Amino acid sequence: MRRVAAIVSFVMLVPAVSVGATELEDLLEQSGEAAYSAEQAISCSTPDGVRDAVVRISQSGGEIRVASVVGDEVEVKSGDGDWTLSREGGVVSSTAVEAEDAHIEPLYVVEELGETRALGRASTAYRLVRDDVTRAELVFDDETGVMMATTTFTRDGGTYCQRRFISFDPTDPGVAEIALSSETEELVPTPGVDSMLPDMVAGFQRLDLYEDELGFRFGYYSDGFFSFAVFETPSTVALDGAQRVQMVDAEYLRTFTPGQATYVWEARSGGMALVGDLPPDLHEEVLAALPAPDNPNLFRRLWRSLFG
Repeated sequence: MRRVAAIVSFVMLVPAVSVGATELEDLLEQSGEAAYSAEQAISCSTPDGVRDAVVRISQSGGEIRVASVVGDEVEVKSGDGDWTLSREGGVVSSTAVEAEDAHIEPLYVVEELGETRALGRASTAYRLVRDDVTRAELVFDDETGVMMATTTFTRDGGTYCQRRFISFDPTDPGVAEIALSSETEELVPTPGVDSMLPDMVAGFQRLDLYEDELGFRFGYYSDGFFSFAVFETPSTVALDGAQRVQMVDAEYLRTFTPGQATYVWEARSGGMALVGDLPPDLHEEVLAALPAPDNPNLFRRLWRSLFG
């Protein structure tokens, strides 16, 4: 998955800000602009077992740096907004994609749950409901507006992922503290891309399409909270350590990291991959709306192995 991994590291797969409530949109924006340092624990219950990690976060001037607590070699810098981190050992990291068409029809009902406390600090909790199903609960610090905790749920009410601060310092760390030695690449939507990816997938709107000079394409989808990217590659995609799973009467390769699921398969056009933060109960519905797996014949496999 070498080629995919290089591009995935530039994709933000986190809740979008258009969830249909002005107050919550304002809070999410304020959280992305706040300056602070924190440690965050991430734990996800997946069909393939528990995936967890602890990361350090430093945010200042609309930019954020995320690093593994286990080793200093894992770090990511991104622009405005939230983040995830995807890294060997299960840590998740990436940079935001700025969608050209950011409007998403509101699908979520936002309910204020009232006052609570996070790390001893006065906070406010909110619930996000879609199609009469509770999908997430968010906790924001009252003083700084920082999102202190997020819990996402499956359709049957089970907990999928929990993210919570285990330490928090509202002091501005300064931009110099979070600057990295190399800048991340800024992705620009590509107009006129010829792609098999549909405009809508199981209620998720395609915000943008991207293509590089080698014909590597991906579309970015969101329902206003959950999001995912679908990749089309000229050649097959390898995924180390993957499980073989049967979904929608077809076979896929799948891995989970904290907060993120990845599926890869081979279609008529080449390799395909899906990377997203969706709860597992949404995976089959989303995959069913995308190009189905197709096993090419021997000649096509030989051609791809020689020429990509």
